[in-house]
Amino acid sequence: MNETRSGQIRSPWPALWALIIGFFMILVDTTIVSVANPAIKAALDADTNNLDNVVWVTSAYLLAYAVPLLITGRLGDRFGPKNIYLVGLSIFTLSSLWCGLSTTLGGLILARVVQGLGAAFMTPQTMAVITRTFPPNRRGAAMGLWGATAGVATLVGPLAGGLLVDGLGWEWIFFVNVPVGVIGFVAAWILVPKLETHPHRFDILGVVLSAIAVFLIVFGLQEGEKYDWGVIWGPVSVWAMIIAGIVVLGLFILQQARTRSEPLVPLGLFRDRNFSGANVAIAAVGFTVTAQALPLMFFLQSARGLTPTEAALLMIPMAVLSGALAPVAGRILDRVDPRVILVPGLLCVAGGLFWYAAIVDIDTPIWMFLLPSALMGVGNAGMWGPLATTATRKLPPRLAGAGAGIYNTTRTIGSVIGSAAVAAFMQARLEANLPGLPDAPAMSDGAMPAAVADGFASGMAEAILLPACVLLVALVASLFLRGASAGEGAVEAQAEAAQQRGQA
Repeated sequence: MNETRSGQIRSPWPALWALIIGFFMILVDTTIVSVANPAIKAALDADTNNLDNVVWVTSAYLLAYAVPLLITGRLGDRFGPKNIYLVGLSIFTLSSLWCGLSTTLGGLILARVVQGLGAAFMTPQTMAVITRTFPPNRRGAAMGLWGATAGVATLVGPLAGGLLVDGLGWEWIFFVNVPVGVIGFVAAWILVPKLETHPHRFDILGVVLSAIAVFLIVFGLQEGEKYDWGVIWGPVSVWAMIIAGIVVLGLFILQQARTRSEPLVPLGLFRDRNFSGANVAIAAVGFTVTAQALPLMFFLQSARGLTPTEAALLMIPMAVLSGALAPVAGRILDRVDPRVILVPGLLCVAGGLFWYAAIVDIDTPIWMFLLPSALMGVGNAGMWGPLATTATRKLPPRLAGAGAGIYNTTRTIGSVIGSAAVAAFMQARLEANLPGLPDAPAMSDGAMPAAVADGFASGMAEAILLPACVLLVALVASLFLRGASAGEGAVEAQAEAAQQRGQA
């Protein structure tokens, strides 16, 4: 039960279901684009064999998504998560229409930037509402729904993307967001309560420093291969940009530590071992989830000649098992140490990726790709919800938005770096396995010559190893997490109930 500004007590579940619609749309949009990348490249960037250009359709979205998350979480605390969510949903829906109407790759990338901004307004509010309306001993079930949403989106995104690309064209992967956005807006307007707001001062310098740091690092990683890790223009080199980004990031952390008013990132939150460990783990998970899809989809569609729909169908076991098992994992999490679920889950996902890398070959029977997909589905169920629950378990209500913003920022920055790194790594492995590819005529729709298919498959298999290895960082971080004891959980639940009775 939760308390609204009017003093009324209501069940938190209808509000969460309304917010899940928008969260689902954001996740579907990301997975849809991964399937449609080859079609977008053929339509808007068919004159080159460089994969970096089309990857910016994903990277620009993720970059624009990551940079504002810290402040949009605070905006939710200040003006109410419902209001900020509705603003973000409006921006996201309108920019989806713009994406579908784009006729150039540059125009599409610009529209994706605006779409990313809308997603940044929406995402922290979902986690903040869970933190502020569900007592600690019931958040596992709520986060289980959050994790199940990710699993279902994993299925709907690729399947819908494949069907829409094959049947109507890549533009419709964005047009489909418009009616869903309208429905989500109406549901949130009616069902999401107006929660108590908390006054905050906004750290503008922190926003600027964090934005510069993220941009320099990600742009350097993304464009490194294109410029042969050398000079971009004038005296500016790729490595100079990356190093400058790391330096600015250090200045940002120092500025946050010395800010006497409210910092953008309350560093005190990181004194909680669970919050710190979960943030490290979710950054690695974000990297892995974003990076894994690109080489696999390019292999299935370009080297094996599958249509987007056929490639997406191979992801069904992962999505179905993840969606079905995530709520179960959430209910169990309310009663056990998070590592009991997290460690096996992360091991399953990592094992599935290594399995993919082993069978990415032009002679592997297509049905065999269903097996690692199923293993990863089991793993995903024990990954998303438990990490989110563990990170937010002890967040105070007035910092719920800030904590959600930090958590989603680390996840999204991990995704941005994963997208940039896997693109560079894919290009490097293709050049190593197929030295003449960059100078060859552009690849046409699925018609890859047999002479290059073997080398292409080897490059994609090697690229899949990158996210598999990064996920092991999440596994190590999860070993340091700890669950709430039975007594601690009871005290937290009683404190939450007392606070609600006092406010009512």
